[in-house]
Amino acid sequence: MTDHLKPHHDDLGFEREDLGAKPVIGFIVSLVVSGILIYYVIWGIFHFLDAYDKKHQQVRTPLVRVESNTRDVQTQVIQRFPEPRLEDNERTELNDFRYGVEEKLNSYGWVDKNAGIAHIPIEQAMQSIAQKGLPTTPQTGVMPLSPVNLARAAAASSDTSEMKPQEQPKGKKK
Repeated sequence: MTDHLKPHHDDLGFEREDLGAKPVIGFIVSLVVSGILIYYVIWGIFHFLDAYDKKHQQVRTPLVRVESNTRDVQTQVIQRFPEPRLEDNERTELNDFRYGVEEKLNSYGWVDKNAGIAHIPIEQAMQSIAQKGLPTTPQTGVMPLSPVNLARAAAASSDTSEMKPQEQPKGKKK
C-alpha cells in the first residue's frame, strides 16, 4: 500500500542540454541586423514615394507663379496666416501677453470713447469701491421693464381673488 506513495525517481540528474551563449548572441545579432535592414527598406520606400509625389504633383494654372518650393515654410507666409497661429516661442509670447494685460490694468484709457466709457487703474478702482461701496439694492420705483416685471404687473391687475362675489338673485338657487 505504501508503494504507490513513494516518489519514483529513477533519473536524478540535471538537464545536460542547456542553451549556450552562442545561440543567444546569434539571436541578438540577427535581431539588430534585421532592425537595421527594415529601417533602410522603409527609408528607401519613403524616398521613392516622395520622389514619385514630386514628379506627379498637380500642375498649377499658368496664372499662378510659384517662386519657391511649396513645401518650404517661410516666416512671411506664417505671418499672413490668420489668427490663432501656432506658437513659435511660448515664453516670449506669454510674456508679451502678460505685459499687455498688466499695462491695461494699471493705466487709463478709453473702452468706448463715443459712449464716454473709460477704464482706470485697478488699484484706484478698488479704492473707489472701498470708499463708496457697491450698490446692494435697486432704488425704489426705478425697476426696469422686463418680461417678468410686465407679467407680474398684469397678474396683479387681473387678480380678483380678494373681491367679494356678486350676490346672486334670491329667487334662483343652484
